[in-house]
Amino acid sequence: MAAINDLISQIQDETLRNRIQEEVSKMAKQKKFGLVFEEHMPESTPLYDMPIKRGCNVMRRDSKDDKSIYVVLKVEGDTAVCVKPEQKDEAVTFELKDIVRVAEFGESIYPYLKPVDSVCNAPDSDLWHTLIEADNYHALQLLEYLYAGKVDCIYIDPPYNTGAKDWKYNNDYVDGNDAYRHSKWLSFIERRLRIAKRLLNPKTGVLIVTIDEHEVHHLRVLLEELFAEYYIQMTTDVINPKGVTQGRFSRVEEYNIFCFAPDAYVADSEDNLLNLPDKKKVPRWKGLLRSGTDAQREDRENMFYPVLIDAELGKVVGVGQSLPLPLIPNLDEKIAGYSVAWPIRNDGSYGRWSVGAETLRDLIAKGYVSCGKFDSLRKTWGISYISQPNQKLIDEGRIIIVGRDPKTNVVSVEYASDNNRVIKTVWHRTSHDAGAYGTDLISEIIGQTNAFSFPKSLYATHDSIASVVRGKKKALILDFFAGSGTTLNAVNLLNYEDGGSRRCILVTNNEVSDSDAEALTEAGDTPGTQTWENHGICRAVTWPRTKYSILGFHSDGSPLQKDYTTTRTVEKETERTIKQIRLNPEYISDIKVRKDIVALIGKDKLPQSLVKPDIDYLVSEKHCASILFSPSAYGDWIAALDGQDHVSELYVVTSNNKEFKMIKELLIDSMGAMSVSKAEKIPMSDGFKANAAFFKLGFLDPTAVSLGMRFSEMLPTLWLKTGAKGKCPQLVGEQVPDMLILPENQFAVLINENTFADFAEKLAEHPEIQTVFLATDYEVNYQSMVKNLNVVNAYQLYRDYLDHFRVNRGRN
Repeated sequence: MAAINDLISQIQDETLRNRIQEEVSKMAKQKKFGLVFEEHMPESTPLYDMPIKRGCNVMRRDSKDDKSIYVVLKVEGDTAVCVKPEQKDEAVTFELKDIVRVAEFGESIYPYLKPVDSVCNAPDSDLWHTLIEADNYHALQLLEYLYAGKVDCIYIDPPYNTGAKDWKYNNDYVDGNDAYRHSKWLSFIERRLRIAKRLLNPKTGVLIVTIDEHEVHHLRVLLEELFAEYYIQMTTDVINPKGVTQGRFSRVEEYNIFCFAPDAYVADSEDNLLNLPDKKKVPRWKGLLRSGTDAQREDRENMFYPVLIDAELGKVVGVGQSLPLPLIPNLDEKIAGYSVAWPIRNDGSYGRWSVGAETLRDLIAKGYVSCGKFDSLRKTWGISYISQPNQKLIDEGRIIIVGRDPKTNVVSVEYASDNNRVIKTVWHRTSHDAGAYGTDLISEIIGQTNAFSFPKSLYATHDSIASVVRGKKKALILDFFAGSGTTLNAVNLLNYEDGGSRRCILVTNNEVSDSDAEALTEAGDTPGTQTWENHGICRAVTWPRTKYSILGFHSDGSPLQKDYTTTRTVEKETERTIKQIRLNPEYISDIKVRKDIVALIGKDKLPQSLVKPDIDYLVSEKHCASILFSPSAYGDWIAALDGQDHVSELYVVTSNNKEFKMIKELLIDSMGAMSVSKAEKIPMSDGFKANAAFFKLGFLDPTAVSLGMRFSEMLPTLWLKTGAKGKCPQLVGEQVPDMLILPENQFAVLINENTFADFAEKLAEHPEIQTVFLATDYEVNYQSMVKNLNVVNAYQLYRDYLDHFRVNRGRN
């Protein structure tokens, strides 16, 4: 219906136009069911860098009043004679500077990538991200040629169609007064999703689309139609806790729709994104040197033995025989070439280890013994181990082994999360706030305020993508509504966190805002001029963000100031709180009094229900506080606290300051500081070890391509087709060589087929090259050459490229 209305508007006879419009409006008043939307006039894309010649389609650069498509009849000097396809007898003449060539939907196009800029902050890495400035429909057509069935994750944040002129259809902003804005949006998005589906890995690929309340239901139904064999699920994400009020409820959320291919699943996560995240505490490693009571050599003679240390690796490698009294150890002696640690106390006296030699051997084999620093005063080494209570918790799964040092074999452990490792469908995280971690973050990176309207939180995007590619460290990720470039920023952060080498492709147009367009037009600029292009989103926001976030500094050299918060953790030592309750223990024997004292500590820390008659202290595996009611029982209390590393607050009831000080010192000696796991923060000024190349999509003449006259322009496309490994190669000068052997890019090109023998010989010297492009017009020659090459992938130039875009004309 919208297409009919567009055609009716072109009728010159006003009476006839009004009459037809009236009748058509009557036809439209019928009830429809399901997702029914109007097919619109085909989209057209300006091709500012394409020459205007006879037979091509053009439109006026300033198309505000005249949006018609014209066909060029002839070019005469600086003017072109044109006609409308439906009015061929009414020719008009335009100056070439006032018109621009256009490509209509379904028209065969032959795209290429024109290098614009690049950033390299990882010269030793062959991983390169890509930014393509283009209308995303034409970019998707190119990407289908390059990566059909190879993309692991597509993440897009399309315009939400709020009615606020936040997107264009056929080069016009669509606002809330457009009666067909919903059907225009659905037509617009459907065409792109059809190609996007062909890009996804059909078995394990995942499409993620973010959307808000304006189109969420329309989009869900559309996706169920287009991705019928996929499993579709939606998550709700709180992205603006303050809320947006439009006269009724205050909206705080938006939605992520996930479309999972049959074998695609959500990765486990330490954070389910809904419940309060655990304040992870790392179990304390107990000192091997016995402390407190029964800690002298004489107390357990067989626990005075040498421990063998590999000083270079900082590794405990074994144990020796116990040294009987009254023999004195030689602290400088080496055993079997290894340094030796003896149990020497802080005052220089001989102590003893906490476990026997055989037990320690078993613990070393499990990776449960860690070597600390050498103490030059005591001439021995600090050694710690996982205590018996914590070993039991490991066996029960309440403490988990999260890593193992490849050199020392020592394990890394942390308390198991109480949260379910499966991500929930409602997400509520402070880091998803689009203001603090979207708008403010971009302002810091770009170096200007209000650089982009409504950007995504970096961490919301990160968590969405990580949920499906956390286990795929070499995933290919595409965003063809790239906007401010958040997706690439998020992928770099994810790669930093787990050492991945995921590759990201961004696609965005270079539209200027409606307000900027008006200002530029008033200043005499038109689309396509350098001034106009510099104000576009790709040049002004997406690429600067990509470049500065990778390098860690702005174009003027000033460093980025804020930090990224990662999912990696670092251990921070914090002292336990030890407090004296200045009461005489004799006065608090009554259970009610004791409950009142515990109530002051707080029921979450230590509940009153644990207080029972005739107990001397309280220690709970589930609570962070502990209290000693009877100071005379301090020895038993400290013994009961062994392994209770979660206890952070300790209370001693005594009016005797000297007694409290003594007990406090024993507690510190026995329990030590707490190790708490906190999120690692990294300065933005560090940048990322990453590389990125920036291209603008252009279009080639197919005849020139078939004659081999556009090889230089096609080279970046071949580079992308082979996985964008290493820096994109470029030809120097106009002369095209007979062949290109590019081991750093892992592909080769034969341009002159008469030099095949030399080509094959040189190719054999580089077994890392597994992709070749062979230029020949003859299928038989191509097949013959392929048979004589030991490669995985071979393509025929230029037929492979030309046929793809010719055959697929109008298929969408």
